[in-house]
Amino acid sequence: MGIDFKPDKPIYQQIMDRISSEIIRGERQAGDKLTSVREYAVEVGVNANTIQRVYRELEQMEIVESRRGQGTFITEKQERLHQLREDMKRQYIQSFISDMQGMGFSVHEMIDGIRQSSEGEDNND
Repeated sequence: MGIDFKPDKPIYQQIMDRISSEIIRGERQAGDKLTSVREYAVEVGVNANTIQRVYRELEQMEIVESRRGQGTFITEKQERLHQLREDMKRQYIQSFISDMQGMGFSVHEMIDGIRQSSEGEDNND
């Protein structure tokens, strides 16, 4: 299958973000076993060492845990998963603000744009 990676961010970080997003969206649940390093490497089209690094970094962040002889699992610590959600929300908001400010938009213009956009979504429901 493979993933189209962006050149401006390390591949391992993009994969970490992908797994974290899947957890936040509920596509991966607390306690779920992650695909083996080799299988996931083939699935996303990268070297197995890259996936090993992803799993190791996620473990250091306490998002996943390794169980000797069983594999790697998403943490069952709900508090940590909630914190992951909040961290990612903050990260995406900050990125949005930086991008918009870089294009010359004020905070007021951003807020107005968000309101108009969300009102349009409400009308489409």
